[in-house]
Amino acid sequence: MLPRSFRTIRRSVLAAALGLFAVAPLSSQTPSRSTAPHLERRGAATQLIVDGKPFLMLAGELGNNAATTMEAVRPIWTNLVAMHLNTALIALSWAQIEPKEGEFDWSLVDGLLQGARDNHLHVVFLWFGSWKNTWSSYAPDWVKADYTRFPRTRQRNGTPDERLTPLSAVNRDADARAFASLMQHIRAVDAETHTVLMMQVENEVGSIPDARDYSPVANDAFAKPVPKALVDDLVAHKDTLAPDLRAAWQTSNFRTNGTWEELFGKALTTDEFFMAWHYATYINAVADAGKQAYDIPMFANAALIRTSYVPGQYNSGGPLPQSFDIWHAGAPRLDMLAPDIYFNFKEWTAKYDRPDNPLFVPETFGGAAGAPNAFYALGHEDAMGFSPFGIGGEPDATDVLGPVYDALAQLTPLILEHQSSGTGMDAVVVDGLTRAQRIRVGDYTLDLTPLGAGGATSRGAETPPFGLFIATGPNEYVMAGSGLGIKFTPETPGASYVGLGTVQEGRFVDGRWVTSRQLGGDDTGQGTALSLRGTPHGPGMLRVTLYRYQ
Repeated sequence: MLPRSFRTIRRSVLAAALGLFAVAPLSSQTPSRSTAPHLERRGAATQLIVDGKPFLMLAGELGNNAATTMEAVRPIWTNLVAMHLNTALIALSWAQIEPKEGEFDWSLVDGLLQGARDNHLHVVFLWFGSWKNTWSSYAPDWVKADYTRFPRTRQRNGTPDERLTPLSAVNRDADARAFASLMQHIRAVDAETHTVLMMQVENEVGSIPDARDYSPVANDAFAKPVPKALVDDLVAHKDTLAPDLRAAWQTSNFRTNGTWEELFGKALTTDEFFMAWHYATYINAVADAGKQAYDIPMFANAALIRTSYVPGQYNSGGPLPQSFDIWHAGAPRLDMLAPDIYFNFKEWTAKYDRPDNPLFVPETFGGAAGAPNAFYALGHEDAMGFSPFGIGGEPDATDVLGPVYDALAQLTPLILEHQSSGTGMDAVVVDGLTRAQRIRVGDYTLDLTPLGAGGATSRGAETPPFGLFIATGPNEYVMAGSGLGIKFTPETPGASYVGLGTVQEGRFVDGRWVTSRQLGGDDTGQGTALSLRGTPHGPGMLRVTLYRYQ
């Protein structure tokens, strides 16, 4: 995350350049940023701060329409609690919030907040406003039915889409007014309780099946010079631009005036950069309107690119790595860009975990194969939260996410502490490409090898071996996971050989370690190696001391 002073300056300059949508000034009772949920750089990590303390989101996203009525969502709360979630990601539809223009219905919002509070859960609301998965199906009927006032995108062949064009100020301002009203209401009913932690603004935006919008207004903008606000920002960050963006700009010898094709070349990537700017500035105006009402963290999420796909085969213009610089320039009011990950989890978390972009995974797969990625995201990439999609059904006997979240909830104080320090913690998930791994944690290197079939628990062999390792002292570790054999190699001067001292199975109860078994002999390789195994109830957890000898 950039230093706050720099981000504030950059935001104010760009706000003036972009002509951000404005809402009426709020009263002096608006909560300060220090009391409302906010992001804060603490040591080596950017963390979500709630009620003055770091908060780790063990979250799940409900199905898109799972919470559209109180009757539908009522049985879900109990299931979320049973799975050890502390946060629910819930979609809010513009159509339900503002069914008639200027007339707002807050009954669903209030009911969802009360349900969350009754079950001691927090909420991240997903604003399905102008777009959801590129389409505009969650916009109100009064928007969808008025094609003239609220223009849509068009394909290259002239075919109209049911997608609001991001190049319309009318579209943008209608969405911004609705979002500002929503945030004003949330402030009014939640500024003291802080049930709502963050807001997602729109959902997986982008242009498909063409790489850009071919409506008349879009064609006109594409033929005009690239906006000065964007060019100035690219010039200021020229040496650190994403490789694809920099390479495209370099084809024009880094021109600073001209049309999109004159600066970036005649290519699908140019179409993508054009759409990225217009989606970013549109969403920035919506987010700005909301933040003027109630300033809590806001983010946009991205549908990711599969191998060999080109712009238009994926959501062209969305907040993807090749367009990060354009999004950061065009949407400074967003606190982060977040990936929806359904493949290559490690690769994508690395791309979104950047100094100028803290990591939150708002949508991913759970189940036996996906739940262990929570360990990796929080323990290796210092993510502030993890959230599988489609959560809320009654947990069955093969569910893995609940036990994984149970272990992570016990370890949360240690995770947050070590995220902040930037040392003494790491996590792995073993896949087909990385069967054996070596990681440095504290003063030792851990050699990790899969133990074989068995999975995270006895419930499912599809779960890969995984583990989270935390150095709690010079020769002391707490670890959780399953399916891994572990040997230690010293990395500091002294005796060359390492022995296992005390090895305990157990768990944390109210922050205090409670031992269930003390291990030795065959269970510790006669004092030379650990076996981190799952239990019938979830990942195993060990507390270990080491000693060195010559």
